[in-house]
Amino acid sequence: MKTLANPNDKIEILNRLRGVRPASRRRWGEMTAHEMICHLSDAFRSCLGEREVRPASRWIPRRPFRYAALWVPVRWPRGVKGPPEWDPKAAGTPPGEFEGDKKELKKLIDRYTKRPVGFEWPAHPFFGRMPERDWMRLGYLHLDHHLRQFGA
Repeated sequence: MKTLANPNDKIEILNRLRGVRPASRRRWGEMTAHEMICHLSDAFRSCLGEREVRPASRWIPRRPFRYAALWVPVRWPRGVKGPPEWDPKAAGTPPGEFEGDKKELKKLIDRYTKRPVGFEWPAHPFFGRMPERDWMRLGYLHLDHHLRQFGA
């Protein structure tokens, strides 16, 4: 299974990201390509503990939900809303200059995969506390989901 812990999988994601343009057309959803870049950046910032996000309601037990979302080989459903802190039309970061925002996302992906020794992952708003293995899988899947959304 693909994960950002695998250097080849990370290179694949970064190559696909290179193909996203401001005019890239979405296949589903409401975000523009530029809003998607900002959405992903905000998600990585919160995963790195740099952006606070309120936890989601706990109507589903987190461990089984996390396992199914990360390790069952089924693509994520379309149209699932993330936290408002990741939505550039709500409390998320609004788009600025496209290439600058894309460059920032690449830096965040790099920092996500090369954390300092002793780094402590925050609780994820949906999945709670997770081991690093799950964080690396989640990072890959979230990027893959949105890159496919824009044909990359």
